[in-house]
Amino acid sequence: MLLTALAGTGRAGRDPAAIPGEVRMNPPRPKESTVVTAARDAVLEATRKYYELRYGPKQEFRPSTTDIPYAGRVFDEREMLNLVESSLDMWLTAGRFADAFERSFAQRLDRKYAVLVNSGSSANLVAVSALTSSKLGERRLKPGDEVLTVAAGFPSTVAPIVQVGAIPVFLDVDLATGNVLSDRLEAAVSPRTRAIMLAHTLGNPFDLDQVSALAKSHDLWLIEDNCDALGSRYKGRMTATFGDLATSSFYPPHHITMGEGGAVVTSNSLLKTLAESFRDWGRDCWCAPGASNTCGKRFDWELGDLPLGYDHKYIYSHLGYNLKATDMQAAVGLAQLEKLDGFVSARRDNWSYFRERLNRYSESLLLPEPTPGSEPSWFGFLISVRASAPFSRAALVKHLEARKIATRMLFGGNLLRQPGFRDVRHRVVGSLENTDALLDRGFWIGVYPGLTTAMREYVADSFDAFFRDLGSPVRAGA
Repeated sequence: MLLTALAGTGRAGRDPAAIPGEVRMNPPRPKESTVVTAARDAVLEATRKYYELRYGPKQEFRPSTTDIPYAGRVFDEREMLNLVESSLDMWLTAGRFADAFERSFAQRLDRKYAVLVNSGSSANLVAVSALTSSKLGERRLKPGDEVLTVAAGFPSTVAPIVQVGAIPVFLDVDLATGNVLSDRLEAAVSPRTRAIMLAHTLGNPFDLDQVSALAKSHDLWLIEDNCDALGSRYKGRMTATFGDLATSSFYPPHHITMGEGGAVVTSNSLLKTLAESFRDWGRDCWCAPGASNTCGKRFDWELGDLPLGYDHKYIYSHLGYNLKATDMQAAVGLAQLEKLDGFVSARRDNWSYFRERLNRYSESLLLPEPTPGSEPSWFGFLISVRASAPFSRAALVKHLEARKIATRMLFGGNLLRQPGFRDVRHRVVGSLENTDALLDRGFWIGVYPGLTTAMREYVADSFDAFFRDLGSPVRAGA
């Protein structure tokens, strides 16, 4: 059985847990005596029983009473079993489960390396910081260099650019896809442009052909913020595989969750080493926690102005952080990763249902469109109230919220209007007309796998009720 954030409100229209996933990927247990192993198994069996008692019974969905969140954790006993088993190791930092997750996640995304961190925002910070390393020579990102991006998005896509001293260059977005108007990117490139950092908005891939071609022609780094798009494809290829670096988030609303957590993926061995360095205090050493002398010459290095033989475990090449995740987080993530295919299918089904049901209101609502050539793994269903509509976004959102249906704005709307970005040094290319339109009239509703058939029907019925109350005739959309 499957648990959602609604704690037993019933199964989704399509149960993600019922769809076959990957083979179990848990790492082997540490060596233990027979007695200790038996005790461990007893704890896990008790955990299984606890799950059934605590989370097993399902409650009936009650319209106008049961909350319909925009997203939430979806799990079953496997996540809980992994979590408890990892806790029994008492290895409280990254360990065997983290190693297994990094390998499995990289393989799933067809990348060579994954670097596990404590959040998607940290993943973005690590990815951008990695590009500032002097080890990249002339291609390094220096203070005053520019990074092309958009203002219609989540703040932690842009904040790392500012935090390393670079200058974000903002472009407008398409209203139907939520993604950058890629035909404007060429005009945005200046002699100081060094990188492009864009998110796949609400799971909808941006035009990776055009963006990748521009990055290649101008020798720019490309970072894909894939935090909302795990499982999306562009022309048959997974997102997160086009950029030099890509990031993921495992916060509960996302496609898989660890509670908190994130990852940086790459197939470039140097970028992987740099990402690990910035994650791990900026150190030059690449030993795993608890390990020593992985390089084989721990006391034979001479770097910086340090004396020959200074312990490599305490040599720092970068101004880094401590952004590691724990093994308990990774244990949950491994169980979640097995369910990813089912989660993606459920998200697509829910998005398609809303697209069909709400199309009749397209005269007043601008409905989302997938980027041509893409197969999005949707994070949400984007809606914009048209300027010509006889009602405001506020009126529609209040109607839905009053009926216990959660709505969300498109994150920061226009980040340049946010108080925290008011004094940020930046450049704007062209107008941000569509960005402001989304700020004023855009919002989204959830499509996450925890939605049941009854829930999504109720959501669509609530739109019907809103338009019926307006006294407007239902007219088929173009």
